[in-house]
This record gives sequence, structure tokens and C-alpha cells, in this order.
Amino acid sequence: MPRCQGDEVGTGLAIGDVNNMNKSLLLGWGRLLLRIPRPIWQQEIARSARAREKSLAFMTPDHHRIRDFVVRELPCIAGPIPPETIAERLNLEQEHVNLILDELEKNLTFLYRNEQGAVAWAYPVTVEPTPHRVSFSTGEQIYAA
Repeated sequence: MPRCQGDEVGTGLAIGDVNNMNKSLLLGWGRLLLRIPRPIWQQEIARSARAREKSLAFMTPDHHRIRDFVVRELPCIAGPIPPETIAERLNLEQEHVNLILDELEKNLTFLYRNEQGAVAWAYPVTVEPTPHRVSFSTGEQIYAA
């Protein structure tokens, strides 16, 4: 009998009990699969979404523009992006860009600057070496954060 069916893997589901499969989340823990009822995991997802929304409430449209720009451009530039480049490309004042970068970094939101003040890491990509690499369909390659 295949290992992925029913009680054999400890799910508590009977073989062929497809109707109950979409009502639960299966959580792997070691060699066990624990069934989490739908109301519990839906409540947790809603709570997480509210918390994430609250943690991003400080971000203005310019925060989002800067964050989106560095995530999009790090793979293309393949090096740290200085605040001057961000300001020039987004047509923003450099002082404004520096303040926003300070806030994004302070709030542990998405990015990190190197010692020279250039953005070197913007989740999910980084120019700093990591064990993980990503390749884009357009040919760019970069490290994953």
C-alpha cells in the first residue's frame, strides 16, 4: 500500500476520505503529519495578515517606490545601489531618499545598507554572497537573502 494514503502516515484520514482533506492543513513535524482544522489555520492567517498590515503602516507611497526599485534593480545592477542612484532614477530628493532608507532599515523592513550607505540587501535578493542563488528568466543572477 502506498505510504501517502490515509492513516498509514498518521493523518487520521481514512483512505479515500477526500471530503475531509480540504478542511484541514497538514503540518509536518518530524515523521508525523498533524491535522490542523480549517478554522484554526484560517484564524492564524487572518491574524498574521493584520499584524503585517500594522507593521507596514508607516510606509508611504515613496517608501514602496524605493523598496520596489531596489528589489527590481539589484539583480540588474548586480552591485550595491547608492542613495544617489535611487534619488536620480526615481526623481526624488536625495535627502528624502536617505530618510526613507533610514526608516526602512530601522523598522527592519526589507533592506540593509553596507558601510558606504548603499543598499546591498533588499528582501528577497542581495549582492552579498549567500549559499543561495537565484536566476531570472531574463538572465540576471543574484544571491537570495
